[in-house]
Amino acid sequence: MILTVTPNPALDLTWRVDRLVEGGTHRADAGAARAGGKGVNVARVAYAEGTEVLAVTTVGGRVGEEFAAELRTSGVPHALVAVAAETRRSIAVVDEALGDTTIINERGLNPTDAEWAALLAEVVERLPSARVLVVSGSVPPGAPESLLPMLIAVGKDAGVPVIVDTSGPALLCAAEAGATVLKPNAAELVEATGIAGPVEGARSLIARGTELVLLSLGAEGMLAVTATELVHARLAEPLAGNPTGAGDAGVAACAVLYAEGVRDPEQILRRATAWSAAAVLTPLAGDISSRWTELEQQLRISHPHLESFRKDPS
Repeated sequence: MILTVTPNPALDLTWRVDRLVEGGTHRADAGAARAGGKGVNVARVAYAEGTEVLAVTTVGGRVGEEFAAELRTSGVPHALVAVAAETRRSIAVVDEALGDTTIINERGLNPTDAEWAALLAEVVERLPSARVLVVSGSVPPGAPESLLPMLIAVGKDAGVPVIVDTSGPALLCAAEAGATVLKPNAAELVEATGIAGPVEGARSLIARGTELVLLSLGAEGMLAVTATELVHARLAEPLAGNPTGAGDAGVAACAVLYAEGVRDPEQILRRATAWSAAAVLTPLAGDISSRWTELEQQLRISHPHLESFRKDPS
């Protein structure tokens, strides 16, 4: 079973407009509302692809009621920890003409220490049945600095690989706490490490304690970086669509393979890149296209030298 933890869940709202004009008034058909947050999206993708999952997260307020109702309808197994703070919202506006997506994320409200303790207790209770722990997404402002290290520690104590997808100082914190896999994108990596070169930045995380870095490069594909290996996967041409949730699909692919005992960086990279690309072809985060097997076969795989990535990741 893959156990996912989402410290800062959101009700994802998606609207599609003919063309997004700054400062303009827009009309749209009824949008889609879906329980989200990165860990929930990971669980959705893995569950849809036939893997046993459990999504653990918090829920609160009237938005939280809608979040919980949609999650129940989805069929994705979950355990919700009640909190007083209102669940946040994430708004995505898709520009049909350009194929671009504009996203506005509420920051979220910090649960109390007792509520965080309840979340941690839920994770500890479920870990004996888990083969992988995924901690994914941001933490709300004011969250305890010890939260992420504690989640990683309970996973490691249970002998379970821990995959973390986060950003900012939390990314460095996760590496130092010994997360097994980290999955930043290029901008998040530079922001966290201050290192411009993607491979050097990834290996600085490995030096802090992680084993594998899956680095999203957007249209340029993805890198798998370990202390001794460097693999690059990309499609010949970038796909048009909605990139929201592409990174979550990549994390889901990694988690599924780790749950199956796979540790080969190239095999993990192939699946993660294919699932990320397949997510772009779907309108909502948490879904991937059935074309992922075709996309995986089309990937260009290379083992580049470090120097080629210092200036040009292509």
